[in-house]
Amino acid sequence: MACPDFEDTVEDFEFLDDWEDRYRYIIEQAKAMSPLDEALKVPATKVEGCASQVWLYSEVNDGIFFFDGDSDAIIVKGLIAVLRKLFNGLNVADVIEVDAQKELARLGLNDHLSSQRSNGLRAMIERIRHVAQAHN
Repeated sequence: MACPDFEDTVEDFEFLDDWEDRYRYIIEQAKAMSPLDEALKVPATKVEGCASQVWLYSEVNDGIFFFDGDSDAIIVKGLIAVLRKLFNGLNVADVIEVDAQKELARLGLNDHLSSQRSNGLRAMIERIRHVAQAHN
Protein backbone atom coordinates (compact mmCIF):
# COMPACT_ATOMS: atom_id res chain seq x y z
CA MET A 1 0.00 0.00 0.00
CA ALA A 2 3.06 2.26 0.09
CA CYS A 3 3.79 4.73 -2.69
CA PRO A 4 5.92 3.60 -5.65
CA ASP A 5 8.65 6.03 -4.52
CA PHE A 6 8.96 4.02 -1.32
CA GLU A 7 9.34 0.80 -3.31
CA ASP A 8 12.26 2.48 -5.11
CA THR A 9 13.81 3.21 -1.71
CA VAL A 10 13.38 -0.43 -0.67
CA GLU A 11 15.17 -1.50 -3.86
CA ASP A 12 17.96 1.02 -3.24
CA PHE A 13 18.44 -0.30 0.30
CA GLU A 14 18.71 -3.86 -1.03
CA PHE A 15 21.74 -2.81 -3.08
CA LEU A 16 23.48 -1.21 -0.11
CA ASP A 17 25.42 -3.81 1.82
CA ASP A 18 26.25 -2.07 5.07
CA TRP A 19 24.64 0.45 7.35
CA GLU A 20 27.22 3.15 6.74
CA ASP A 21 26.10 3.18 3.11
CA ARG A 22 22.45 3.18 4.15
CA TYR A 23 23.01 6.09 6.51
CA ARG A 24 24.77 7.96 3.71
CA TYR A 25 21.73 7.28 1.52
CA ILE A 26 19.42 8.72 4.21
CA ILE A 27 21.68 11.77 4.53
CA GLU A 28 21.65 12.25 0.74
CA GLN A 29 17.85 12.15 0.83
CA ALA A 30 17.90 14.86 3.50
CA LYS A 31 20.24 17.06 1.50
CA ALA A 32 17.99 16.70 -1.55
CA MET A 33 15.00 18.10 0.34
CA SER A 34 14.20 21.78 0.19
CA PRO A 35 14.12 23.41 3.60
CA LEU A 36 10.68 23.98 5.07
CA ASP A 37 9.60 27.61 4.83
CA GLU A 38 10.45 29.33 8.12
CA ALA A 39 6.86 30.61 8.31
CA LEU A 40 5.72 26.97 8.66
CA LYS A 41 8.04 26.26 11.58
CA VAL A 42 5.47 27.12 14.21
CA PRO A 43 4.24 25.34 17.35
CA ALA A 44 1.32 23.79 15.43
CA THR A 45 3.70 21.98 13.05
CA LYS A 46 6.32 21.04 15.63
CA VAL A 47 6.40 17.34 16.47
CA GLU A 48 6.67 16.62 20.16
CA GLY A 49 8.47 13.47 21.26
CA CYS A 50 11.52 14.02 19.09
CA ALA A 51 14.92 14.71 20.61
CA SER A 52 15.73 17.06 17.74
CA GLN A 53 13.63 19.90 16.37
CA VAL A 54 11.09 18.50 13.87
CA TRP A 55 8.31 20.20 11.94
CA LEU A 56 5.76 18.51 9.69
CA TYR A 57 3.39 20.53 7.53
CA SER A 58 0.56 18.52 6.00
CA GLU A 59 -1.99 19.25 3.32
CA VAL A 60 -4.89 17.25 1.92
CA ASN A 61 -6.02 18.15 -1.59
CA ASP A 62 -9.03 16.32 -3.02
CA GLY A 63 -8.53 13.55 -0.49
CA ILE A 64 -4.85 13.09 -1.36
CA PHE A 65 -2.33 13.47 1.46
CA PHE A 66 0.92 15.42 1.16
CA PHE A 67 3.35 16.62 3.76
CA ASP A 68 6.68 18.32 3.97
CA GLY A 69 8.99 18.65 6.89
CA ASP A 70 12.30 19.71 8.29
CA SER A 71 14.61 19.00 11.18
CA ASP A 72 17.76 20.43 12.66
CA ALA A 73 19.26 16.90 12.61
CA ILE A 74 20.36 15.57 9.21
CA ILE A 75 19.50 11.92 9.90
CA VAL A 76 16.04 12.91 11.13
CA LYS A 77 15.53 15.07 8.05
CA GLY A 78 16.48 12.01 5.98
CA LEU A 79 13.88 9.98 7.85
CA ILE A 80 11.34 12.65 6.95
CA ALA A 81 12.34 12.18 3.32
CA VAL A 82 11.76 8.42 3.66
CA LEU A 83 8.35 9.02 5.26
CA ARG A 84 7.44 11.38 2.43
CA LYS A 85 8.16 8.55 0.01
CA LEU A 86 5.99 6.25 2.09
CA PHE A 87 2.95 8.52 2.47
CA ASN A 88 2.89 11.42 -0.01
CA GLY A 89 0.35 11.05 -2.75
CA LEU A 90 -1.79 8.46 -0.98
CA ASN A 91 -5.50 8.83 -0.39
CA VAL A 92 -6.05 9.79 3.27
CA ALA A 93 -7.84 6.48 3.92
CA ASP A 94 -4.77 4.63 2.63
CA VAL A 95 -2.44 6.72 4.82
CA ILE A 96 -4.35 5.45 7.84
CA GLU A 97 -4.07 1.85 6.63
CA VAL A 98 -0.32 1.86 5.95
CA ASP A 99 1.53 -0.24 8.52
CA ALA A 100 4.47 2.16 8.69
CA GLN A 101 6.45 0.04 11.15
CA LYS A 102 6.17 -2.98 8.87
CA GLU A 103 7.10 -0.96 5.78
CA LEU A 104 10.08 0.67 7.50
CA ALA A 105 11.17 -2.75 8.78
CA ARG A 106 11.71 -3.66 5.13
CA LEU A 107 14.54 -1.10 5.23
CA GLY A 108 15.92 -2.53 8.47
CA LEU A 109 15.43 0.78 10.24
CA ASN A 110 13.97 -0.83 13.35
CA ASP A 111 17.28 -2.48 14.14
CA HIS A 112 19.60 0.42 13.37
CA LEU A 113 18.09 3.54 14.89
CA SER A 114 18.81 4.75 18.40
CA SER A 115 15.89 4.59 20.80
CA GLN A 116 15.56 8.40 20.65
CA ARG A 117 15.36 8.36 16.85
CA SER A 118 12.92 5.44 16.94
CA ASN A 119 10.71 7.37 19.35
CA GLY A 120 10.91 10.44 17.14
CA LEU A 121 10.06 8.39 14.06
CA ARG A 122 7.00 6.97 15.85
CA ALA A 123 5.96 10.50 16.83
CA MET A 124 6.21 11.64 13.21
CA ILE A 125 4.15 8.67 12.01
CA GLU A 126 1.51 9.37 14.65
CA ARG A 127 1.30 13.01 13.52
CA ILE A 128 0.86 11.91 9.90
CA ARG A 129 -1.85 9.41 10.86
CA HIS A 130 -3.60 11.99 13.04
CA VAL A 131 -3.79 14.50 10.15
CA ALA A 132 -5.04 11.82 7.76
CA GLN A 133 -7.69 10.69 10.25
CA ALA A 134 -8.88 14.27 10.68
CA HIS A 135 -9.45 14.49 6.91
CA ASN A 136 -10.94 11.03 6.42
